[in-house]
Amino acid sequence: MNLKVHINNVHGSQMAAKITGTFTIDAHSFRFNAIAFGRIGGQNIGAKISKITERELEKLGYNVDEVIDSLQSNLLQGDLTLPEGLKRESFVDD
Repeated sequence: MNLKVHINNVHGSQMAAKITGTFTIDAHSFRFNAIAFGRIGGQNIGAKISKITERELEKLGYNVDEVIDSLQSNLLQGDLTLPEGLKRESFVDD
């Protein structure tokens, strides 16, 4: 699965941040929301997609759980693009 993540906006701090963005799979683009938590126990990210997006992914033949796992993995590993002016240092611990 070729999943690419683009962050639109981040609200919060290194402790906890709300992330909004899009992810693309094979030329199909979808919106997502995520909450990123840092510090105790390391980085954790919980990504959510809408029920409509879940149905669209299923119609395209994707396993929704695998898509969410891949999305969360990309977010945790920093495999993403950011809008101009937003720096990773503003919400990611080094």
